[in-house]
Amino acid sequence: MKKIILPILIVLMTGVTCFAQGDTRGNRTIPAVTVKTMDGQSFNTADLANDNNPMIISFWALWCKPCIRELTTISDVYDDWQEETGVKLVAISIDDSRSSSKVMPFVNGKGWSYEVYLDPNGDFKRAMNVNLIPHTFLINGKGEIVWQHTSFTEGAELELIDLVRKVKAGEDISGKVQE
Repeated sequence: MKKIILPILIVLMTGVTCFAQGDTRGNRTIPAVTVKTMDGQSFNTADLANDNNPMIISFWALWCKPCIRELTTISDVYDDWQEETGVKLVAISIDDSRSSSKVMPFVNGKGWSYEVYLDPNGDFKRAMNVNLIPHTFLINGKGEIVWQHTSFTEGAELELIDLVRKVKAGEDISGKVQE
């Protein structure tokens, strides 16, 4: 009987520990993963920062129409957002190595002024637990993930800037976490 109970207890304790680690929403920080700049240089995502201002990280791909609509919509008001809140948007392309060479011409053609990084192997995507795109994260000035959302609908950018303003003001938006 002891031989059966011990393994069951170990499995139960391991499951509880894994669940507790996975539910760290407000305190989770950006993991350290190597991605590529658009000119092919390696960049560690742990170095993503914005001088204690909010930061938006958006995962997208060339083939994802809602992703492109979201980033284009934000691009139209991005300068105003930056001036008002100091927010920085970082776009992470999850296009594979075959299509990642098309990302820079596409971004330049759209006139996006975001920092854009390439994650062709999906390492950062997996580390951030991104399953659907667009997947947008809001990071506070301490580097903590305080909000995330998948999909895009017209007007969603208004909710996003409202949350950015609250984070900039130091308000707790933990009740607003969406997954």
